[in-house]
Amino acid sequence: MELDIVALSRLQFAITALYHFLFVPLTLGLSILLAIMETVYVMTGRVIWRQMTKFWGTLFGINFAIGVATGIVMEFQFGMNWSYYSHYVGDIFGAPLAIEGLMAFFLEATFVGLFFFGWDKLSKVGHLVATWCVAAGSNFSALWILIANGWMQNPVGATFNPQTMRMEVSDFYAVLFNPVAQAKFVHTVSAGYVTASLFVLGVSAWYALKGRHIALAKRSMTVAASFGLASALSVVVLGDESGYLSTEHQKMKLASIEAMWETEPAPAAFTVFGFPDQESRETHFAVRVPWVMGLIGTRSLTTPIPGIEELVEHARLRIKEGIIAYDALQKIREVGSTTAVSAEVRDAFEANGADLGYALLLKRYVDDPRLATPEQIDKAAWDTVPNVPRLFWSFRIMVGLGIFFIILTTTFFILSVRRKIDAYPWLLRVAVFAIPLPWIAAELGWVVAESGRQPWIIEGVLPTAAAVSSLGASTVLLTICGFVLIYTVLIFIEMGLMLRAIQKGPDPDTEPEAELISPHIVPAE
Repeated sequence: MELDIVALSRLQFAITALYHFLFVPLTLGLSILLAIMETVYVMTGRVIWRQMTKFWGTLFGINFAIGVATGIVMEFQFGMNWSYYSHYVGDIFGAPLAIEGLMAFFLEATFVGLFFFGWDKLSKVGHLVATWCVAAGSNFSALWILIANGWMQNPVGATFNPQTMRMEVSDFYAVLFNPVAQAKFVHTVSAGYVTASLFVLGVSAWYALKGRHIALAKRSMTVAASFGLASALSVVVLGDESGYLSTEHQKMKLASIEAMWETEPAPAAFTVFGFPDQESRETHFAVRVPWVMGLIGTRSLTTPIPGIEELVEHARLRIKEGIIAYDALQKIREVGSTTAVSAEVRDAFEANGADLGYALLLKRYVDDPRLATPEQIDKAAWDTVPNVPRLFWSFRIMVGLGIFFIILTTTFFILSVRRKIDAYPWLLRVAVFAIPLPWIAAELGWVVAESGRQPWIIEGVLPTAAAVSSLGASTVLLTICGFVLIYTVLIFIEMGLMLRAIQKGPDPDTEPEAELISPHIVPAE
């Protein structure tokens, strides 16, 4: 990739997003786990559950504070590095971000304060309501962000105004209930629940191995295993839904994930293993399972999944139709109104306007798409293919980790039912070493979602290369170095604070005296 302004702007946003997403999943999941633990405390009156809520709440607070600091920068980047994108789709994209800031963020921030400082000032039920509001605020924040992101994947409820050269909202409810956005939301928050569950499970397993805070560790592992198993299973189900929607809305992404170069007879096979070669357009040493991809992608045995070469040919046709729309748009702009041009021009734009974005792909090769050569059109058509090896391996590693999470949480859930959750030290060690794995899976999921959309910043509407600001490459490179430095320092600060809090453990003042008799004996419930 050339280090031009487009590549550098993409790199900067990718770095800040990947850093920020280290904090988001844990915030989403821990907020729900805190609410569950405090609910048990209010229902049973057992102080150990209050102690658990406070301890895990301390870790939540550390993560929340630094997550907010890293997330604010990302929203400013839309105006700084992607100004034409902000101008082009600000009417649609800005609304969910504004709602997220006004409603979810303030709701979350307000009740976070009540959670930490309201233990002795609110009633038990009142504080529990505040804790559930923290959880609701965290998840509402993710909802509005993913509505905005889902619209980038599947731009619905909006029309292009040729006079203002902007996308404008035509149906806000279509934007709000975009099926891609809804699937992304539930899939993302479920992944966050898995992340928090394995974090709680791993830290608690470490306590069990050290023989410390056994009462807290056993109960925390039981909650984490139960919640984590349900979440891990839901990630699989919701991931299947996302794959199905990709068949309808992002065919090229799905074909690239599968390294499916040619259209196969229905039902398509699933490639378990292989080495995609984008230069030769084939997958070496491919190991395929018949029918599986057809069932996942189409939920039928008769519907084919188009391959990359067929989709490139389809893109080539849409580029040619987009050139017609581009020509009509220039004539409309010359007179300044759609009513002042001839009916022939209006009809040409209305018939081909949906393909205007494909004509803009030619801007990489020629200033005026109407002057593009057949060779340039062919290059632009192949530009619609993302990095196939990256998608192929990112997806499979993510799925493999997901299967491991199901096995691990199922094992601990069964052991918790049999009251032997800490009976196997080797299994506790596995849980400790598994702590970072959900973050790896989550980051790979982001890579699949965002890299798979390229070369589009808005699927089929606006190419990424056309959306950047007019900045110098040196300016963007300097900010990249600054962000990497600052974010790395913040991560080390968080890890240091987290490790210190874990090493210290829960406040012993609130631990019931009966449970301090022996660190290896937990009184019967």
